[in-house]
Amino acid sequence: MDTDVKQALAKVPAITLGFWAIKILATTLGETGGDAVSMSMDLGYLVSTGIFMVVFVGAVLVQIQARKFHPFLYWATIIASTTVGTTLADYATRSLGIGYLGGSSLLLILLLASLFIWHKALGRIDVASVHTPKAEFYYWLTIMFSQTLGTAMGDWTADTAGLGYLGAAAIFGGMLLIVVALYYFTQVSRTVLFWWAFVLTRPLGAVVGDFLDKPLAQGGLDLSRYTATGALLAAIVILILVLPQRASERAH
Repeated sequence: MDTDVKQALAKVPAITLGFWAIKILATTLGETGGDAVSMSMDLGYLVSTGIFMVVFVGAVLVQIQARKFHPFLYWATIIASTTVGTTLADYATRSLGIGYLGGSSLLLILLLASLFIWHKALGRIDVASVHTPKAEFYYWLTIMFSQTLGTAMGDWTADTAGLGYLGAAAIFGGMLLIVVALYYFTQVSRTVLFWWAFVLTRPLGAVVGDFLDKPLAQGGLDLSRYTATGALLAAIVILILVLPQRASERAH
């Protein structure tokens, strides 16, 4: 690839069907992986959040230092963001006692504030503009807030609203179908639809992850968190290898 082509590419993947398939698997893994460390290893939400936050920050720094898009590095950073999102949301909603609704409301405010500040600072928040360290910083900060918000939303829908894991999965799956319909049949901003879909895939993954590893008495399948996490990770690696992984074209 020549220099001119490299300079025309952003450092994040093009948004394809494969992107969304891997994203949903990654968010599901974030739930089972986060629970494996905080619950199965009995480290608690705060310690687990500290561990995953260090991994996430380290991955972001490596991602920012990279000179081009690297699929495995990108998805490792996404997985790090979704695991820290799981334990951080659990800490905020359970250990701090603000509840799922309070946690979701707080995280929604933080997410919107991140998008607003990003837009004010750089003038655009679309994926194609993510090719400078400053844009990448806002991109990953926004992603972390979206992953954490999604966890709280999933827990609220499944538990507090009483819809259960499968009912909540149906709700979030249906909302994603609405986004797809808006994409194909309306002129709604593609940037708005992207972030809407990005947020919604997190609670979908969260409730599916809970369905896999929660006890039968709670409506889950009671699978081993370690086994579920390993299987999801293997599936992600296979999809990265099989599905086209190309960098998004840079906005000019």
